[in-house]
Amino acid sequence: MKNLYIVVSFIAISFTVSAQDKNTKVADKLFNRFEYNDAAKEYLKLVENGKSDPYVYKQLADSYYNVFNSTESVKWYAKATETSQDAETYYRYAQMLKANGKYEDANKQMKKFAAAAPNDMRAKAFNENPNYIPRLLDKTKLFNVNGSDISSDKSDFGAVLYDDKVYFASARNGARKTDGWTEEPFLDIYKADYNADGTVTNATKVSDLNSKWNDGPITISADGNTAYFASESFKEKIATPKDKKANAKFSQVFLFKATKNGDKWGDITSLPFNSKEFSTANPCLSRDGKTLYFSSNRPGSIGGNDVWKVAINTDGTYGEPQNLGNKVNTEGNESFPFIADDNKTLYFASAGKPGFGGLDVYQIDLSNGSEATNLGKPVNTEKDDFAFTFNSAKGAGFLSSNRNAKDDIFGVSPICGVDVQTIVTDAKTGAILSNASVSILDDKKNVIATEISNEKGEVNYRVECDKPYVIQVSKDGYEGNTFAVAKSKGPKVKVDAALQPIDVIVTETEIVLKPIYFEFNKSNITQEGAFELDKLVQVMKNNDKMVIMAKSHTDNRGADNYNLILSENRAKSTVQYIVSKGIDSSRVSGKGMGELEPKVDCGTQCTEEQHAQNRRSEFLIVK
Repeated sequence: MKNLYIVVSFIAISFTVSAQDKNTKVADKLFNRFEYNDAAKEYLKLVENGKSDPYVYKQLADSYYNVFNSTESVKWYAKATETSQDAETYYRYAQMLKANGKYEDANKQMKKFAAAAPNDMRAKAFNENPNYIPRLLDKTKLFNVNGSDISSDKSDFGAVLYDDKVYFASARNGARKTDGWTEEPFLDIYKADYNADGTVTNATKVSDLNSKWNDGPITISADGNTAYFASESFKEKIATPKDKKANAKFSQVFLFKATKNGDKWGDITSLPFNSKEFSTANPCLSRDGKTLYFSSNRPGSIGGNDVWKVAINTDGTYGEPQNLGNKVNTEGNESFPFIADDNKTLYFASAGKPGFGGLDVYQIDLSNGSEATNLGKPVNTEKDDFAFTFNSAKGAGFLSSNRNAKDDIFGVSPICGVDVQTIVTDAKTGAILSNASVSILDDKKNVIATEISNEKGEVNYRVECDKPYVIQVSKDGYEGNTFAVAKSKGPKVKVDAALQPIDVIVTETEIVLKPIYFEFNKSNITQEGAFELDKLVQVMKNNDKMVIMAKSHTDNRGADNYNLILSENRAKSTVQYIVSKGIDSSRVSGKGMGELEPKVDCGTQCTEEQHAQNRRSEFLIVK
């Protein structure tokens, strides 16, 4: 992503340049001025003329990395790493491999990175879960992502919806000066109409805020009268100290505040915590107007760019900027914060946390100390995905991504989902039960997924809104049970799954269970029957010498011979189920009794309930 970390402009000072050697002098100068495309062309000339070495390979790879040309960067990182490299090079190589979907190769480079920088949080996260990609791919889809008519043929990003207006940054203004890094016009802030049908039209420049430098992205207060936006320190006639290698002074990214007077923006002021020593960018104002979030590489950052926040006092002054810490930030780059209307859910982009490649969007609840979670696909891809924003009142938001080779804006809409939390306990003591099997079934009794309860007795599922579900729970020593999950729009449903300890009556001659009933004319074990048979299995596991015989009975409908065959099949199904639960086949046998031994002798006048009572299995203790 070309416009990600900083937007810079330069003022050339002289033609003298410090270079790695005379051969790379021109290429190094371009590289140090952030003109990566032109730098790559010069390094390639050296390769073609037989003047390449590991330094040139690495510079080529980094040039392509900085403009997110993953195919070329992988090619040259492969050459560079034929010799020993610094840890960050291995990390970048891994990121570019992931961007090409080469996860196994990426893991090999991550192992080298982790060995070279074992204390790096990114290395620790990888070592703890090196094969995290399948889990990310299995994540429940949270949002739909669609192309947006807001995008142009140039870079567009950072869209945010306020009321019926969409604000974003764009390089579409062909009349602007060309940026040496992006080879596109400088950025402007734009405003467009958000229509009732979700389309975005009538994009126009916000001329009051734009300058001759790069401008944007922007955030606006709830009342629409205050804006904070990113621009360049050149606007304040402030530049970095002369960079001798680049023969230039550079502009940092600054944050500015503007207030609205009628239909015009004015009173533009630089925020007091800007500095020519570092960049401060990508602002997001909380809806209550009390906190401004932003990204910066200021002192105190864990990595390159981190997410920070600063309090906005009632008198208009600002508190001391605070780093959001290692729940959010890594030694990599984190940027583009967006705080939701609930003032606790933060969305941000990270290239340092385990993801699909490049930048991924994460969310974190700042109120409870939880870990940040990857939003999964289709929000995230193998490319750069960033600047996720969401308007809860409209139920719509935006995402920026270079998944189509340039920075584009995409529309996002939430998929209505319900978080179902099941907590398994002992019904008699209330004790938490871990290691219980918890399945969730749809309304057709199809098992969607099965998980094991954790040390807190918890299993969490995310399901679709307005659909009924069933939670099915089992654990050795307890009666299995099902718990209905009613239709809901969420956001959360709690299921208290209290299991009864198995209390089976065992006499000298038989094991007394609730009747194992069968459906009419069928021999398969029903879910209710399985719960009862699990009790029998537990008794047999606790008494490893016990041998039983299962007697299966039918009702008196149908021919005698047919009923005998049917009962034999039911007996076999019963035995097979018991054996499938780990009981040796030598300890259990079955016999079909047909209609010979009815439990209720009702002749030809049986009710449906009496027929059901006669369709049963019984369990005799053989020894």
